[in-house]
Amino acid sequence: MSGQPSPEPAGHATRDPGDAMPPAYWAFHALYHQPYFEYAHVQLGNEDEANELVDGTFVFLAVIWSTVTEKENLGAYAWALLKERVAVELVLQGREPAAAETLAFERAVQAATNPILDAFRAQFREEYALDDQITELEDGLGLYAAMARLPERQFDVMVLRHALGFDTKTTALVMGIKDTTVRSTHRTAKRRLATDLGLALDEDVDDEE
Repeated sequence: MSGQPSPEPAGHATRDPGDAMPPAYWAFHALYHQPYFEYAHVQLGNEDEANELVDGTFVFLAVIWSTVTEKENLGAYAWALLKERVAVELVLQGREPAAAETLAFERAVQAATNPILDAFRAQFREEYALDDQITELEDGLGLYAAMARLPERQFDVMVLRHALGFDTKTTALVMGIKDTTVRSTHRTAKRRLATDLGLALDEDVDDEE
């Protein structure tokens, strides 16, 4: 690798491995860089820090590429690596990762909350017309607390699906899990949120692709 990397726009700063890297690496990079960046941005709250962290992650993957391609699930391994690096960065900044009281976690919850609120309002208004339930959701405080209590995988799915707007297929690709797992996790998370808020949720409503 070269010494000082030249400034490049997001998505193109991991060129140091250069021509030595096989096409499979660049195909992986093309698929995962943007979602990784967006997730890191949500967690860190800073575009430059997120871009640097993700670029560093891909440089590291390039260095150990021959090893990681032997992993049973490369997507899951890379996702875990990204999350670990985000957690380390938060610690270095004096913030605990995945703690409800930290600014980064609060930003992630808030980012995921607004779209979910909109979806919940629309769903309950259309299917149940329960104004008292809709009113309870308006300030988002109950949903905010419920989001903070979600298990890690459910929280990740909700952030990727709602805060970042990824569909089921892309979410599964990013997390290294099956489409069916994303759908079931998404349903479980929505039901848990509804239960925590004391709201009714139609069991027959499935997730879109």
